[in-house]
Amino acid sequence: MKPLQDFRKEYTRGTLDTDSLTNNPMDLFNTWLEDAIKAELPDPNAMTVATVDETGQPSQRIVLLKDVSNEGFVFYTNLGSRKAKELSNNPKVSLHFPWYFLERQVRVCGVAEPLSRTTVAKYFFSRPKESQLGAWASQQSKPISTRQLLVTQFMQMKEKFAHGEIPLPDFWGGFLVKPQQIEFWQGGEHRLHDRFEYNKKENGEWGTARLMP
Repeated sequence: MKPLQDFRKEYTRGTLDTDSLTNNPMDLFNTWLEDAIKAELPDPNAMTVATVDETGQPSQRIVLLKDVSNEGFVFYTNLGSRKAKELSNNPKVSLHFPWYFLERQVRVCGVAEPLSRTTVAKYFFSRPKESQLGAWASQQSKPISTRQLLVTQFMQMKEKFAHGEIPLPDFWGGFLVKPQQIEFWQGGEHRLHDRFEYNKKENGEWGTARLMP
């Protein structure tokens, strides 16, 4: 295998300067998200969610962004999962959008708040039936001996809810990540990348700073 230290490339797809910035970073985020969608990137709404447990150990996983607004970023999960339990103890969270095919990435730091049951229900009932059944079948993050056991549980749920609407599990919910800091990274030639960091002020407005690469 080629030594990893020999994998190199120049980043030439674009630049990011002060003229490209918006007063509200969510406006720039939506522009970049739309660019990722138009570029037909695989799962353009995929993001890494980083949480920290009670010992200070960080943990990461990839989930799908399901809504975005000026309030923040929304995702859904089993409330018994590792990330949900860690967020219940420490709501500080970091998100990362790895749009590396566009030589871009976005980093978010903020606080996660549980979504209302009304919001969760509205999304849950919009999901395909198979996804609803999957939520019932899986005790997320719990050990399981074989995949066949998971499949068996899915089939049992399918039979149980064969008639009528599948109810919202009480162990399934979601979070709104309210951002306090958002960084936009655009790859640049000679490793002179463009980085701009937004930080939310006490008055609710956003300040910006260019960071060295």
